[in-house]
Amino acid sequence: MATSSHRPTGEPHDITTHLMDQAMGHLFSAALRTAAHYRIADHLSEGPRTVEQLAAATDTHAPHLRRVLRYLATRGIFREDAAGAYQLTPAARVLRTDAPDSLHTAVMMMTDELFLRTSAGLPESVRHGGASFERLFGAPLFEHLQSDPVARQLLDDGMSSLSSPVDDAVAAAYPFPETGTVVDIGGGRGGLLRAALRRRPQLTGVLFDQAPPLTHHLLDGDELKGRWRTQEGDFFESVPEGGDVYVLKHVLHDWPDEACRRILRTCHRAMATGSRLLVIDCVLPQGNAPHFGKTMDVAMMAVVDGQERTAEEFATLLSAGGFRLTRVLSTSAFPSIVEAVAE
Repeated sequence: MATSSHRPTGEPHDITTHLMDQAMGHLFSAALRTAAHYRIADHLSEGPRTVEQLAAATDTHAPHLRRVLRYLATRGIFREDAAGAYQLTPAARVLRTDAPDSLHTAVMMMTDELFLRTSAGLPESVRHGGASFERLFGAPLFEHLQSDPVARQLLDDGMSSLSSPVDDAVAAAYPFPETGTVVDIGGGRGGLLRAALRRRPQLTGVLFDQAPPLTHHLLDGDELKGRWRTQEGDFFESVPEGGDVYVLKHVLHDWPDEACRRILRTCHRAMATGSRLLVIDCVLPQGNAPHFGKTMDVAMMAVVDGQERTAEEFATLLSAGGFRLTRVLSTSAFPSIVEAVAE
């Protein structure tokens, strides 16, 4: 009697096609960068346009542009209508440079040669340990940025773009106190601090980071006037004292455990017993389920020798820094909020 074989749920029927499609994923990144580079989404902001119209507007080769857009449309980036014109999809809309939640600069950052070369060097990173970025560029990322202002600007702009929807999601998900002071450690341009202060009119804040991002902070405006200050410094050395809530958003995932313990101990020295610490990072789920944090984890490994962590790994790390993990809150964006108290 013949026996039937059963594929696991979700396994593709054509393994060859599936595996080759995954292996050629770099082409999708290149196609997405091409659309962002020529600002195709901007040219579709007033309605559908044919490829010929888009090519004329962007000084590109229409037949090649058509093939790129057709490929992107297979994954929900743009859509071709029955008349052969292309139009925006929800994913394409945030490629517009004028969209309030634009991810245009984030896409340009993530698809830049700086990161493509680093990803291509992943086999050597896995062989030797450490970040492939440092092997390729001769210095760790943050040291390299000090000598490359173009790369620094690319990273600052891209991270600001990527942070905007995350900042709103975190501010909406976490019950910041009505009064007191929030200290945003390594807070970049201050998008999260701005979102929190907007929701709590009596709250004040300190934005703490190095000079380059502070120069372009986002805290100006009448609604926040007199409720914030910036402070330049190094979170491995010291952080501002006297805060009620301290925030580390997308900081710990940049560093291996020992460096994270140093950062946490620095924060602990500045905090009063019972003060709260919020770590905003991906919290990895167990098992084989897809999760954006698992993608970010490999990126952090290659670029900065950092990592994303599970809730259990966060609890262990926080305990070594003098904190007790109290809860993990989900947000509508990809990171979670890991809350801890200083002991």
